[in-house]
Amino acid sequence: MRVIGLDIGTTSISAVVAEDGRVIHSVTEQSCAAIKSEFAENRLQSVEAIIEKVFSIKERLAKEFSPIDAIGVTGQMHGILYIEKEGNAVSPLYTWQDKSGELKYNDTTFSEYLADITGFNAPSGYGLVTDFVNRKLGRVPVNAAGLCNIQDYITMKLTGGKTPVTHISNAAGLGFYSFETFDFDSSALEKIGCDRKMLPRVTAEPEVIGTDSNGIPVTVAVGDNQASFLGSVTNKESVLVNIGTGSQVSVLTDKKSGFAAGEIRPFSKTENLLVGAPLCGGRSYALLKSFFEKTLDCFGVTADNIYSVMDKMAAEDTDNCSLSVDTRFCGTRREPDVKGAVLQITEDNFTPQQLTRGFLIGMCRELYAFYEQMEKLTGKKRTNLVGSGNGVRKNKILQHYLEETFKMSIEIPANTEEAAFGATVFCQGTLKDGNK
Repeated sequence: MRVIGLDIGTTSISAVVAEDGRVIHSVTEQSCAAIKSEFAENRLQSVEAIIEKVFSIKERLAKEFSPIDAIGVTGQMHGILYIEKEGNAVSPLYTWQDKSGELKYNDTTFSEYLADITGFNAPSGYGLVTDFVNRKLGRVPVNAAGLCNIQDYITMKLTGGKTPVTHISNAAGLGFYSFETFDFDSSALEKIGCDRKMLPRVTAEPEVIGTDSNGIPVTVAVGDNQASFLGSVTNKESVLVNIGTGSQVSVLTDKKSGFAAGEIRPFSKTENLLVGAPLCGGRSYALLKSFFEKTLDCFGVTADNIYSVMDKMAAEDTDNCSLSVDTRFCGTRREPDVKGAVLQITEDNFTPQQLTRGFLIGMCRELYAFYEQMEKLTGKKRTNLVGSGNGVRKNKILQHYLEETFKMSIEIPANTEEAAFGATVFCQGTLKDGNK
């Protein structure tokens, strides 16, 4: 079976062609979709730019590697866009990085207000939180007849549909999801004044939702975290650490509740992922790079290889780091006002080398703090660590500190585009289960 897997990422579009569980071709292109908003709290992307890039890549691969048996899709979770009654976008994509939930509302914030009245966590960036803010501030397009995330919009457009379908892995990413009904929680929707008719149909089962213009079956999109897990681990008892623009640590469990430190995300009807996701993630290292760039600029110096110099500095003496760096520079979903910090500074350790190592270790410790809570909840100590994402794959020193922090040897998946490959795994499972 030959399958195309598409991954609509935050900054790029990736695709793979997989045959019999092995990637035979991969491509990644920058989406160039970011657009400015008149409101500082919004993080917007052009739906048209994403669609154009996705269709171009899909058509090229379908022609070059014909025959293609199926197409699987995954992408950035939590974000939303509005559609009119014919299924066409009438707004930009509000991404998972949106900050509108942090705006003040009724002597608190929108996110805190929603969490208080529903009993659900309601982090800023979650689609139904963004929608609530938009409704209260009069920002919903007048002709909006529904909303969905970007990957479900892609599958709808690939198959010529007018109404989106979302898998439970993506439905939960919008917020106010019920693990008992495998749907949005009706009581919570009523409390926040959200009309269920505005939301996509939810499926707990993998299913083929239609065919593209070439007659190729397209399966319902799977969440990118779940896709990355499928595309990275060979042992389902593994701990998966993914570091790219963001970062996440994930383990598979049958637990449905009790993980206050992070999130529980649907994986299937019987299994879920415990997920700890720092808000800054891999951007912490990018923040340090920017600091070094600005420092050099003050002295009239330019450099094109700052990341490689940082990696070299960090590698000079990996055991020597007495600086303590708290990498919560973007706060946390539950405590958005928390700040990062550089601590334990002395005359001897305030150096670029120690600062670089401190940032890497701080990123690892932030992830490990989530894992410790996972271990307590499941009562199970994992022994296998898998590292995915370019942040891990391209940085040997970060791999070293992950091993040191988690006290496990790290395994790097053979396939580089883990989420796109995971979409093909999900897709093939759908077809094998007979859901055509």
